[in-house]
Amino acid sequence: MDRMSEMVLYDLAGAEPERRFSPYCWRIKMALAHKGLAARTVAWRFSDKEAIAFSGQGRVPVLVDGDAHVHDSWAIAEYLEERYPDRPALFGGAAGHAVTRFVNAWADRMMVPAVARLVIVDILNHLDENDREYFRSSREKVFGRTLEEVMADRETQVPAFRQLIEPIRTTLRAQPFLAGEAPAYADYIPFGVLQWARAISPFRLLEEGDPVAQWRDRLLDAFGGLARNAPGY
Repeated sequence: MDRMSEMVLYDLAGAEPERRFSPYCWRIKMALAHKGLAARTVAWRFSDKEAIAFSGQGRVPVLVDGDAHVHDSWAIAEYLEERYPDRPALFGGAAGHAVTRFVNAWADRMMVPAVARLVIVDILNHLDENDREYFRSSREKVFGRTLEEVMADRETQVPAFRQLIEPIRTTLRAQPFLAGEAPAYADYIPFGVLQWARAISPFRLLEEGDPVAQWRDRLLDAFGGLARNAPGY
């Protein structure tokens, strides 16, 4: 059997199996498309821990590639770059890899929590019934208040988010993608965060005409509209 036909990606889904919303899974779906690699995605929910028990942990994405399995989006991206060096590069060499590590850390520590505060109840509303109690209790423990309280003032919070991503905006005024003339994994990291929100919330994060919105549109249309054609708002 062709090795690529054996590649499987466990991908977070909502109540609707086709609604895939994990920012980390979206990074890998874009990375696979960038590499020209086909993977069968498996809808996974928070209550499906047993389905990925073989990975030794309980979160997605999990990539199965033949006899190998890798979890954590950053580790998967590094695996794809090392395992398929003849395919288009995700990092663009050692220097690009190092800088992209910073982008990954910045997005995880800054963008993800900021977006979560703006869409957290929308996520809850799209979850399968079996996932809702876990999601509410685990996230309320993190935030120290109810999800409704976290999101109650999002209209007043969104300007701060738009200011937070000013470094992205400034970069995109000088070049079409964060990686330069063409996208790479440095683009897919923050794009995945925005696609997460788009998949589960009608709330507008970006203003029309924003260079970040225009960049997002270019990535929505990339790879034959992979991200744009996914269920979302």
